[in-house]
Amino acid sequence: MSESKEYIEVYGAREHNLKNIDVKIPRNELVVITGLSGSGKSSLAFDTIFAEGQRRYIETFSAYARQFLGGLERPDVDKIEGLSPVIAIEQKTTNKNPRSTVGTVTELYDYLRLLYARVSDAYSQTTGKKLVSYTEEQILETIKENYTGEKIMLMAPVVRSRKGHYHELFVQMAKKGYGQARIDGELQDIEYDLKLDRYKTHDIDIVIDRWIIGESASEARMEKSLHTAMEMGEGLIGIQKLGSNEIEYFSKNLMDAETGHSLALPEPNTFSFNSPKGSCPSCKGLGTIKKINTDYFVENPKLSINQGGLLPLEDLKSNKWILSQIKNILEIFGLGLATPFQDIPAEALDYIYNGCHKEFNKDLKYAGITKKIKISFDGLIPFMEEMIEERESYEAILLERHFTTEETCPECKGARLQPSSLSFKIDGKNIAEVNGLSLSDLKEWLHDVKDTFSEKKSIIAHEILKEIETRLQFLLDVGLDYLSLSRSSKTLSGGESQRIRLATQIGSQLVNVLYILDEPSIGLHQRDNERLINSLKNLRDIGNSVLVVEHDKDMIMEADEVLDIGPRAGKFGGEILWQGKPKDLLKADTITAQYINGKRKIAIPEVRRPGNGKNIVLKGATGNNLKNVTLDIPLGKLVVVTGISGSGKSSLINGTLYPILNKHFYRAVQEPLPFKKIEGLEHIDKIVDVDQTPIGRTPRSNPATYTAMFTDIRNLFSELPESKIRGYKPGRFSFNVKGGRCETCQGGGLKVIEMNFLPDVYVHCETCNGKRFNRETLEVRYKGKSISDILDMTIDEAVEFFQPIPKIFAKVKTLQDVGLGYITLGQQSTTLSGGEAQRIKLATELSKRQTGNTLYILDEPTTGLHFEDVKILMDAINQLVELGNSFIIIEHNMDVIKLADHIIDVGPEGGKHGGEIIAKGTPEEVIKSKKSLTGKYLKKEM
Repeated sequence: MSESKEYIEVYGAREHNLKNIDVKIPRNELVVITGLSGSGKSSLAFDTIFAEGQRRYIETFSAYARQFLGGLERPDVDKIEGLSPVIAIEQKTTNKNPRSTVGTVTELYDYLRLLYARVSDAYSQTTGKKLVSYTEEQILETIKENYTGEKIMLMAPVVRSRKGHYHELFVQMAKKGYGQARIDGELQDIEYDLKLDRYKTHDIDIVIDRWIIGESASEARMEKSLHTAMEMGEGLIGIQKLGSNEIEYFSKNLMDAETGHSLALPEPNTFSFNSPKGSCPSCKGLGTIKKINTDYFVENPKLSINQGGLLPLEDLKSNKWILSQIKNILEIFGLGLATPFQDIPAEALDYIYNGCHKEFNKDLKYAGITKKIKISFDGLIPFMEEMIEERESYEAILLERHFTTEETCPECKGARLQPSSLSFKIDGKNIAEVNGLSLSDLKEWLHDVKDTFSEKKSIIAHEILKEIETRLQFLLDVGLDYLSLSRSSKTLSGGESQRIRLATQIGSQLVNVLYILDEPSIGLHQRDNERLINSLKNLRDIGNSVLVVEHDKDMIMEADEVLDIGPRAGKFGGEILWQGKPKDLLKADTITAQYINGKRKIAIPEVRRPGNGKNIVLKGATGNNLKNVTLDIPLGKLVVVTGISGSGKSSLINGTLYPILNKHFYRAVQEPLPFKKIEGLEHIDKIVDVDQTPIGRTPRSNPATYTAMFTDIRNLFSELPESKIRGYKPGRFSFNVKGGRCETCQGGGLKVIEMNFLPDVYVHCETCNGKRFNRETLEVRYKGKSISDILDMTIDEAVEFFQPIPKIFAKVKTLQDVGLGYITLGQQSTTLSGGEAQRIKLATELSKRQTGNTLYILDEPTTGLHFEDVKILMDAINQLVELGNSFIIIEHNMDVIKLADHIIDVGPEGGKHGGEIIAKGTPEEVIKSKKSLTGKYLKKEM
C-alpha cells in the first residue's frame, strides 16, 4: 500500500451522547468500533457516518424525487470528509412477509428456477414415467382416435400468460387471414383494432382450422394445418371441441404416453410460488393454511351458550341468525341455550359445527300436537371459514386470531408449488426437494449433478450453475451452511438475517463502498467466527472500507484498527478513549483492554450449584434435524445449551421444549415439534421465554409502556395539584388517546415518510417538535419535569429521579440492573436492537413477584453486550437462580458458558450432521469430551 493513507475524517460529532468528537477512520481497512453497550458506538457508526452518507446520496436525486423525501436532517456533526457511498447491514429484524424465504432474499431461488426451466426432465404424475415428445404423425393419430366424428378447432398457442396489448400480433394475424382467436378463454374475432389490457396477463390461442374428424375434406388438409399450427405454437397445439371450454394440448415436447396429458414447456415462473402459474392453488404458495380448530371453541364446559360457553359466538355478537339456528338444533334434542355445554350430546354438536339440512318432528308433550322443525344450517365451521376467507370485517380477523391454527397445506405438503411444477426433475429431485436441502447438501448436489447432463444440457446449465455456486459459496463462508433455501425468513434470528445480507453484498462485488455492520458475529459459534472474519477481510481486499461495531474478542484482535468508545454508557460515554492497532490495545487502560489482557475478568464460580435434584426429561425429540434426542434438564441450575450454529439447539429448546411447556401452562396454540413424552412438568409453575423478537412493531411502543411503568408515571402526574386544578385524568398524559397528545402526529412525535426504494424515514413532527404532547399537557410538571422530559430521560437518570416512589423505582432499577442504563424511557421500540429488546423483557420479568419455581428460557441474551455488561447481566441471572428458579440459556459466548452449572452440547456439526447431544455436565466435564467442539474452545477460556 502506498504511503498516503486515506481517511474518513469526522469533525465535531455530537449526535446523541457523542461529546463533540473528532475521529479519523482509515479507509480500505477493517475497523472495529468497540466499547460498553450504549457508549455511543452506534451513534458514531450509524447515526453519524451512515446518516450523512445516506443524506448525501439522497441529495444527488432530482429536485422532483427529493420533494417526496422531505428534508433529511443533517446529523449533528461539523463535517465529514472522505466519505464513500455507505451500505449499512444492521440487525433490524428482516422481512416478516410469509412469502419471503432464504432463497428469494439471496436470489438463489431465481437462478434455481431458471435452471429447472431450462434443463429439467418431466415425469408423469400418475405413472412416474419420463414424459416423451411426440412426432407430428403420432399426434395426428392420437387426435383421430380421441375425437372420432367430433367437430373440433385446431389452435396454436402464441402467448402464454404474458402482459401486453398485442395489437401488432392481431394485425399480423388478420393480414395472414386468421379470423378467430381464443383470448383468455373466450373466442373472439380478430379485428384490426383489437387491443388488450396492457397490464394484465393474457393467454392467446389463434384458431388455425376447424375439422370434422372422419370427414374426407378435413382429413385431406389435416397434415398441412397441423404443421402450420405446430410452427406457430412452437411445438405446441391445442384442440378444443366446438361448444366446450376445455382445451387439450398436444405437444412435440412433453407428453404422457398413456394418458395423453401434456405439460406446457416450463418457464421460470412455473416454479415460482409467488406466481399463479406455479403456486399451489390451495395455499396460494404459502405452504401453510389456516385451519379452524374446534378445541379452542369451548374453554369452560360448565357454562351454557347463553353464558358465553361457545367462544366463537362471542366474536360474532352481531349475528343473531346463527344463534337462532343453534337454538333450533338444540330444541330437537330437548335442550336449550341455557343447557351447560358438557350436557350437549355429540350428535347435536356435530349438527352445530358441521351443518344439518333436514326436517324433524317434535312432539310437544303438553299441547298434544307435533311441531315440525325444519333446519337448514351450513354449520358454524363452514360459516367461520367463509368469513375468514373474505376478511371483510374486524370480526373475521378476531375469528382468525382466536380459532385457527396454521397447518401444513394438505395439497402440496408444504412444497408451495403445483403438482405439475413438481413433475420436473433434475437427477431425480424436483425443485421443492432441492429447495429443502441444507446449503451444504445443496453444494454437494450441484457438484454431483453436473455429470448427469447431456452435452447440450451441460452447455446450457454451465453459466447458471456457475452463478448459483458462487453465491452459495458466500453463504457458506458466513457460516450459514445449515439453512435451507426454503426456510422462511421470518423464522431467522437477527444474526442470521444479517449474515444473509452480508453474503448478498459480498456477492454483488461492489468496490469503494463503506460497509457498516452491526455485530455480525451474533449467534455464531467460535468456529464459524473465523469464516465470518475471513468474509469481511475479503470485502476489504476487493477495495472496500469495512466498519464493524463489535464486542467479540476474536473480531477485535483481527481488525486493522480499533476504536474504543467510552468510558461508560449513556451520557457518561461518547468519547474516544483509544484508537490504534489491536496488538497495542493490550497495553491500553480501558475497560475493553482490561478484559482482553485479562486484568479484569468474569470470575468462574468456585463451586457449581448442585440444583434441587428435580429434572425435566424430554424423550425422543425428532423435529427438524434432531435424531431421537433425550434431553435431561436439571432444575435449580443455570443450564447452558451450546453447539455449532444449526446443530439443533433451537429446534430442541424453542421448537420442542418451549411449546410443550407453553401448551401445558398457558394452553398456547403453537404445536411442538414431534417428541415421544415429557416428564417432570410438575416441578415448575411457570415458564418465561425471553427471545429477541422486537417488543413492539410501532414507534408508539417503548420501554416505559412495555414494562407498564408508564401507567404509574401517568397516575403520578394526574395526582399533582396542577392536574387536579385542570381536571386532568391519567389519560390526559397518554400519547395514544385524544386529549393530551399532539394531534398533528397523533402522539407519535415522528412522522413516517414512506420511501419507495429506501427504508422509511422518520422526521420530527413540526408542531410539537417530537415532544408528542400538546402545550397544555406539558405545562404540568413534577419536580420541574414535564411528562415529555421524563420520556427523554435515560434509565440511569430515572433511577435517581424516581428514588422516592418505590413502585416506579423498582421497575427502572431492574432495567438498570440488566445493563440498560443508557436507553431512554421513551425510546421507540423500533430503534432497539434485538439484544436490547430481549433485556427489556428480562427486566420486566425480573420486576415481577418471584415464586422461585420459574423456568426461564433465553436465546442468546448476550447479544450486543460488552464484556462488562455480560457481567452485569449474569449477576442479574444468578440472583434469580439463587432464588430457586431454573434457567436454560442458548449461547455461544464463552463467558456465559464457563459460568454454567450444567452444559448440554448439541452437535457435532450443523444441519443434517447435527441433532445429537454430544456432551453434557459441568464445564469441567465438557472440556474433557473429545467430540465436543465447544469443549475445545472452552478449554482455552478456562
